[in-house]
Amino acid sequence: MRDRDLYAQILGIESPWQVRDVELHLNEGEVVVHVDLEPGAQLTCPHCGKPVSRYDKRTRQWRHLDTCQYRTVLSAEVPRINCPEHGVSLITVPWAEPSSRYTALFEALVIDWLKEAPASAVSRQLGLSWTAIDGIMQRAVRRGLERRQTHERHAHLCVDETAFRKRHDYVTVVTDRESGQVIHVGEDRKKETLEAFYAGLDETQKSSIESVSMDMWPAYIQATLASIPDAAQKIAFDKFHVAKALGEAVDKVRRQEHKALLREGNTLLKGSKHAWLTNPANMSRKQWCDFAALRTANLKTARAWAIKEQGMSLWHYVHRTWAEKGWKRWYDWAIRSRLEPVKKVARMVKTHLWGILNAIILKASNGLAESTNSRIQLLKVRSRGFRNKSRFRTAIYFHLGGLDLYPGTARALRTHMNL
Repeated sequence: MRDRDLYAQILGIESPWQVRDVELHLNEGEVVVHVDLEPGAQLTCPHCGKPVSRYDKRTRQWRHLDTCQYRTVLSAEVPRINCPEHGVSLITVPWAEPSSRYTALFEALVIDWLKEAPASAVSRQLGLSWTAIDGIMQRAVRRGLERRQTHERHAHLCVDETAFRKRHDYVTVVTDRESGQVIHVGEDRKKETLEAFYAGLDETQKSSIESVSMDMWPAYIQATLASIPDAAQKIAFDKFHVAKALGEAVDKVRRQEHKALLREGNTLLKGSKHAWLTNPANMSRKQWCDFAALRTANLKTARAWAIKEQGMSLWHYVHRTWAEKGWKRWYDWAIRSRLEPVKKVARMVKTHLWGILNAIILKASNGLAESTNSRIQLLKVRSRGFRNKSRFRTAIYFHLGGLDLYPGTARALRTHMNL
């Protein structure tokens, strides 16, 4: 098989395109594959597909997968056409996406590498600039978002914010609780941010939403109430955030009491922070027995801990009426505890009880959003931060969006080569 035929097979070059020549430049470590249109080939407008006349031509080059460790470049004289409706434009080529200087198979290789390694490492290994790597990632995400079905429905959503930088700089992340895929990343965590996401849904999609798990951030609550039908029965305040608030309340009581006991020379609470904050279900038998002396002692911290544990036991209810009665009894106990940190959480629970009851009855949890948040923070660490929110959002969609990222021509070529 001649080298021209070989590269025609490798690149999937078919009529009306043909490989005219293959040049090997040993000193430069480069192979250049020259591709031309067959004489008399019919040209069509890339926008409307109508037959058009040739206007002129431009020389274009694309980097391809290396050949035997030689950098491989595809070069072609690409005609420009003159369409009466769309004007002068460059025709599309079958081996690369429009506006890209890399073949579809090369972009697919970069995408595979980016899934496994940071952009800086991929840049070094492939000899590409960071800007080139970023451009490939952005095109991949743009393709993936365009391929998403416009009327795709999501029954259970998780809404959470994640930090872009310090000093309260956040983005809003909306995740499908069933698939685990990030379906939207907003610029900040304002009411308008989440409303913009809801505005992109049609009425059928909005009506199909059965639950929206979130923390008690007022902007998210207001946006959902204003945008989703019957939102007051669908908004679910996650158990994690209630548990976190109660844990912090117990720790505040412990710190206050520890200081008071130390002034009296009593070191009973010294080194006990971990025991008060550990879930009893995660304690070993020895740890639980060692903890018995503290939890049964006449301590304010022991009382705060008992209130916390009682609150955590109320998430097993099946019926709203019984759940509401249980939480109201808990509130009466907490508000009479004379422990201000606990009373503060009790008032928060009373205000948001409707959403807590929704979470219990709907069995809705924001745990997936918290997991997604952790994965996003790992992306930040691996990438050593991001220059701006646009690149941050692109990285989240790329790694966690479940998108179809590959160029369409790459899929066709892989099929052609039985890869």
